[in-house]
Amino acid sequence: MSEQSSELVRRGLMIEYLSLVWMGVESVVALWAGFWASSLALLAFGGDSIIELISSWTVLMYLRRREKAQTVDEQKAERVTTLLLFLLVPTIALGLVYSYLTGVKAESSVLGIGVAVGSVIIMPFLAVEKKRIGAKGNLLPLSIDAVESWTCFFMSIALLGGLLANYLWNVWWVDSVAACAILVFILREAFDALKEIRK
Repeated sequence: MSEQSSELVRRGLMIEYLSLVWMGVESVVALWAGFWASSLALLAFGGDSIIELISSWTVLMYLRRREKAQTVDEQKAERVTTLLLFLLVPTIALGLVYSYLTGVKAESSVLGIGVAVGSVIIMPFLAVEKKRIGAKGNLLPLSIDAVESWTCFFMSIALLGGLLANYLWNVWWVDSVAACAILVFILREAFDALKEIRK
C-alpha cells in the first residue's frame, strides 16, 4: 500500500471512530427518550442509529484490515447492514399500527430534540468526510457509509420537525407522520444498499 493510500485509510479510521462514538450516543439517547415519551419517531430513529452503528463498526473493521494489508470482503459488511435495515421496516410499521389501534399519544421530549439537533449538526460533516476519503482512496464501504450518514441527516430533520411540533404546539400526531417519513428513508436506504451489493 502506498503512503498516500495508508494516510487515507488512517483518515477513514479516524472518521469512523468519531462516527461510532456519535452513533452510540445517538442510539442510546433516542431509544431512551423514545421509550419514555412513547415516541415512535424517536424509537425508529434510534433503531436506525443502531444499524448505522453496526455499519460503522463493519466499515471500521474493513479499514483496519486494509491498513494491515489483509484480504477483505467488502460485501459482507453491506449484506449484514442491508438485512438489518429490511428487518427494521416491519418493526416500525407494526409500531405505527399498534399506536394507532391503542391510541398511544407521543409526549414531548426535550432530550429527543437535543439528539435530533446534534444529528442535524454532526451528520453532514461525517457524510462529507466519508465521501471525500472514500472517493479519494477508492474505499467503497466508506463511500456507501457516507450515503447512510446523509440519510441519517434527513431523518433527523424529519424527527426534529415532529418533536418541535409536539413540544411547541402539542400536536402529538405529527410524531406518527415523522415516523412514516423515517420509514420511507429507511426503505430507500435499504434498497440503495441492495443495489450496491448486486453491482
